[in-house]
Amino acid sequence: GDDVDRVVGLELGADDYVAKPCTPRELVARLRAILRRTHPDHKPEQKAFERELVVGRLRVDGARRLATLDGEALELTSTELNLLEALARAPGRVVTKEELSESALGRPLTRYDRSIDVHMSHLRAKLGELPDGRSPIQTIRGFGYQLLPEL
Repeated sequence: GDDVDRVVGLELGADDYVAKPCTPRELVARLRAILRRTHPDHKPEQKAFERELVVGRLRVDGARRLATLDGEALELTSTELNLLEALARAPGRVVTKEELSESALGRPLTRYDRSIDVHMSHLRAKLGELPDGRSPIQTIRGFGYQLLPEL
């Protein structure tokens, strides 16, 4: 893992060098970067974003970059829409902060990163409350977030 080993590996023809210990997230991010460089027209998640998602009164159209609640368009930032879309793909299931960071922000979650929490707070305010006073987005402490299917 020292500099000499990395330089020798790269000079011998390696595309990249990963020193141990390596986190699985870093390895996946490096593999995705290599795939982007070698297959620039390949879009693995394109089909997931092309279909309209419906969860109760909520509709998320990833292709048109539009979300509506009770037929009214929601004024969302791109990141908020990405977060809502990631949650709407799995209504009732807890989505980890790591998954949300990768899909909505396009980067791995880092230690002490609160950006998902801040965006989620803004998204909650824009969605309002359910008739019983709960937020349609629930926090699962220490794990992630969940979009309630009864929205």
